[in-house]
Amino acid sequence: MSLIMSLIVGALAGWLAGIILKGKGSGLLINLIVGIIGGIIGGWLFGLLGIRTTGSEAIGSLVTSFVGAVILLYIVNLIRKK
Repeated sequence: MSLIMSLIVGALAGWLAGIILKGKGSGLLINLIVGIIGGIIGGWLFGLLGIRTTGSEAIGSLVTSFVGAVILLYIVNLIRKK
């Protein structure tokens, strides 16, 4: 996947995760960072669980990044509440 496509997928995954957990996105840069870190977390977690995404590479990357971004934002929200 190209760098531009990876950035777009990361930003979209971060934005979707922000909407699910917070009701709104957090701006382009924060969404991008959350999506990229979410991709790393999601890839690691999917690898541990033996889960593979099939079909379009962009869709699989979006799903993986989205799952990781949701987990990341959930953990950040838990830390902020304390």
